[in-house]
Amino acid sequence: MSLDKRAGDSPPVRGPGDLVDWFRARERPPEEWKVGLEHEKVLLRAGTVEPVPYGGPGGVEAVLRGFVEQGYEPVEDEGRIIAAQHAGLTVSIEPGGQIELSGRPFQDVHVVAAELDRHRKKCEALAERLGVTFLATGYRPWGTPRSSPWMPKSRYRVMRPFLAARGRLAEDMMAMTGSGQASFDFGSEPDAGEKLRLALAAQPAVTALYANSPIVNGAPWGGRSFRVQVWEETDPARCGLLPFAFEEGFQDSAYRRYVEWALDVPMVFLRREGRYLETGARTFRAFLAEGLGGERPTMADWEDHLSCLFPDVRLKGVVEVRGADACDMEMTKALAAFWKGLLYDRGARLEAWEEVRGLDLAARRQAVKDAGRQALAAPWPRGGTLGQLAGRLLAISAEGLCRQNCCGEKGEDERHWLDPLRERALSGRSPADEALEAFERGGDRALVAKLRCA
Repeated sequence: MSLDKRAGDSPPVRGPGDLVDWFRARERPPEEWKVGLEHEKVLLRAGTVEPVPYGGPGGVEAVLRGFVEQGYEPVEDEGRIIAAQHAGLTVSIEPGGQIELSGRPFQDVHVVAAELDRHRKKCEALAERLGVTFLATGYRPWGTPRSSPWMPKSRYRVMRPFLAARGRLAEDMMAMTGSGQASFDFGSEPDAGEKLRLALAAQPAVTALYANSPIVNGAPWGGRSFRVQVWEETDPARCGLLPFAFEEGFQDSAYRRYVEWALDVPMVFLRREGRYLETGARTFRAFLAEGLGGERPTMADWEDHLSCLFPDVRLKGVVEVRGADACDMEMTKALAAFWKGLLYDRGARLEAWEEVRGLDLAARRQAVKDAGRQALAAPWPRGGTLGQLAGRLLAISAEGLCRQNCCGEKGEDERHWLDPLRERALSGRSPADEALEAFERGGDRALVAKLRCA
């Protein structure tokens, strides 16, 4: 989840047109487009399956302080460290103590991958020194939200009861899940619309490739990505597919359509002078029309609101793709490459759209659910399996990357980062299949070894 920005003197919001203009002001020309990457990791006490509390020796606080000792600047909330930052890179905490890397955006995957490798080495050093283990998984395999140590971040005190009242598994989302996310720039309203629509439509294939949460509370749950189930039961007003993205003419009014949707989603909180005020589930539209407790909306409030919207793909200052379970570092690098190949080459984008177009909303929703249950073996409504669809999309992505011709120091273009995904699409085996086999063969110890990333 996002770090809160300082409110400062933020301009007022006069009407929906200001919110549309907010997106328009974030357009960038193609020569400035970059790739951002986020990776969440679950912490365990080394040698156990126990979660790591915030305080104490080897706690989450100590992990963050470890980054500070390596030159990062601490970010505090009510006197407690909640993040560490260095030159645009942020290491922060999620509600259940998950550690999230929000990397700096770069123009090619080679540099993104190198930064991820540097982060992993720092995590490995801290793991050895502090007696913790970092796991890459879509859902903590042991325990429940009630047994998880919740982090002392002030916004969570408002978010937890708000979301828990709206979804049976909302607390699971906050405290138990881990994901890999990537973000991409846009150059115009139609460009943003095309990217958002394609990313939503292709999501079942990515969910299947990255399915990595087959164990829940110490036992197989029967599917491959429990994280999909969690998002299904978090808050339907702010999660899932965006139906309007598949309506005729969406691309030409993408900003306006996204704004109109966001205006009608209840606000989680209102931030004033460092405090998080409850909103009574008032929508941003009502806040804009009537105010709230004498307060009027500012652009900083709008940015806070956007950070609390959780569709499978969301539009902020970037297009952010959110449907992958957290996986190992090579799979995470592949995530950035896959989406870059599809989204940053218009020919690839249009060709990929031909593969995923023509479905109604019910079929799209079912495809996501099936991906969570069966991963790459799940059926694709237009025929074949999600593994076969993933293979076709990977071939299109590779062509897009080839045309972008972005070579690293060794002269390799970005296509080689797709190799882990090609192998999975061909074999039909998701990370969850391997994790489940490890668990069935060797129990908790084997599963920790399989999911360990630092």
